[in-house]
Amino acid sequence: MKNLAQGYADEASQAFAIALRMARHQDTATDAVEAMKSRTTIDLAVGMIMGQNNCSQKRAVEILKAASSRRNIKLRQIAAALVAEKDLEAPTTHFEP
Repeated sequence: MKNLAQGYADEASQAFAIALRMARHQDTATDAVEAMKSRTTIDLAVGMIMGQNNCSQKRAVEILKAASSRRNIKLRQIAAALVAEKDLEAPTTHFEP
């Protein structure tokens, strides 16, 4: 009886481990899709920073990342706020998930 219960416990443990791995992969996939969707907005924000600061694309990305880090806000949210601040309509992207 004890061996049977141990067998069921082992099976349940393996199933739970698989479910956790699947959930992590789903989260990663969701994050990747969101990143691709927000790419246009981030690129617009980088361009705006380049124009405002007369700097390179690399420096503009550093500035955007630093603002994201200081405020503890996702990069795509900082970029969206910057674009929205200029009263630009919401950018569109051609990415199809």
